[in-house]
Amino acid sequence: MELVAGIETHVQLKTASKMFCGCAVRFGSPPNSLTCPVCLGHPGVLPVLNRKALELGMRAALALNCRIAPLTKFDRKNYYYPDLPKNYQISQFDVPLARDGWVEVRSEAQTRRVRIHRAHLEEDAGKLLHEEQGSRSFVDLNRAGVPLLEIVTEPDLRSSEEAYAYLSTLKSILRAVGVSDCDMEKGELRCDVNLSVRPPGSTALGVKTEIKNLNSFRYVQKALEAEFRRHVAELDAGRTIVQSTWLYDPDQDQTRLMRVKEFATDYRYFPEPDLPPLAIRDEEIEATRRSLPELPAARCDRFMREYGLSEYDAQALVSERVMADFFEDVSKATGKPKTAANWVVNEVARILNEKKAALEETRLAPSALSDILSLVEAGRVTAASGKEILAHCVDTGRPPAELMKELGLEIVTDTDEIERTLDGIIAANPKAVADFKGGKDATMKFLVGQVMKATKGRVQAPKAEELLRKKLR
Repeated sequence: MELVAGIETHVQLKTASKMFCGCAVRFGSPPNSLTCPVCLGHPGVLPVLNRKALELGMRAALALNCRIAPLTKFDRKNYYYPDLPKNYQISQFDVPLARDGWVEVRSEAQTRRVRIHRAHLEEDAGKLLHEEQGSRSFVDLNRAGVPLLEIVTEPDLRSSEEAYAYLSTLKSILRAVGVSDCDMEKGELRCDVNLSVRPPGSTALGVKTEIKNLNSFRYVQKALEAEFRRHVAELDAGRTIVQSTWLYDPDQDQTRLMRVKEFATDYRYFPEPDLPPLAIRDEEIEATRRSLPELPAARCDRFMREYGLSEYDAQALVSERVMADFFEDVSKATGKPKTAANWVVNEVARILNEKKAALEETRLAPSALSDILSLVEAGRVTAASGKEILAHCVDTGRPPAELMKELGLEIVTDTDEIERTLDGIIAANPKAVADFKGGKDATMKFLVGQVMKATKGRVQAPKAEELLRKKLR
């Protein structure tokens, strides 16, 4: 059976205030401290559209190759839930902000064009908090009214790997154009997936099910695999698939039923009477289009073409705009793009991963890495010492040359000092010395390692090996 999937993504737009009122958008504030009569749905209040949210929605839509509607409107999506104080959500139904876009997605299998069915603006609901030990639930309405852009794909994905690749690509595009930080831990990007199965070669769509509340790309991938297995098992057993909504249980690695799927008619959509339709002029659309930066796919191609980078390194760099900008600054300063890419993709990324920090949250400047590469190139520090200096630069932002001297990492060039170190290593490792003299050449790696350890990497390994071989002839 073939997997057929589409993804609905809710993206929190990067605004200072909410969609229809002046309340601040700020993560981590005390519960219910960022509310007002408008976002609480008090009688008689009137919403006013946040212009910045509209502009960001247009930027995202154009970056996703969508066609922006010349006339769009808002609608009321009616349903009752404790975190929805108005008992309706202001969203868009039949005339969304944008339609008919696409994203090129590169996965291990192939490159696929995933079509964007629609992108529409809406406000977020609040958040329910449940006691871990107990039966009470609490409502935090700080998030109620926060501006969202919902992006809905066509059912163009054919594997869980493609779904992961699509979400990674979408995130990099949205971050590149400044629409959202897409921090899933803060709820700034949330995913629901729709899945059906069909016989290979068939063009008909099967009955779909939806999996909601997936809070990581990896869970999206695993949830699709689990639900695909369930569909196949149901059909193999002669049962039919019922359109329904499911949750993914990562502990059991399986989906479980949430509710029978609702339909659009259940929400009783009707035009929002308090907000007039929006006319978007062609000049506004073109001005927004011109303001977009170079998108990740185009930048990836340019990095491979101009700098001679591998596709792997280029994709790793352009996945974050700040990282790509950082690389270009270092590359221009050093004139060695491949070396710069190697250090950024491997060493800088490793340190950031260990610290669980974004590059912009550290004190590392492009000039610092450029200086480190110059010290290594000039033979003043080893690559290992350069990596140690880099870690200190991330924390302190201090000049690499200053750190090199303070940490005692400058390469030892005094022959007498090196000779004394080698004599000490030979004396302390008689068995390894005997093994080497007996023909076990691999023992030399151990001895060189001891030299590097004793000097804290301040002697170049090839130099240490050369002198050791001379002494042990």
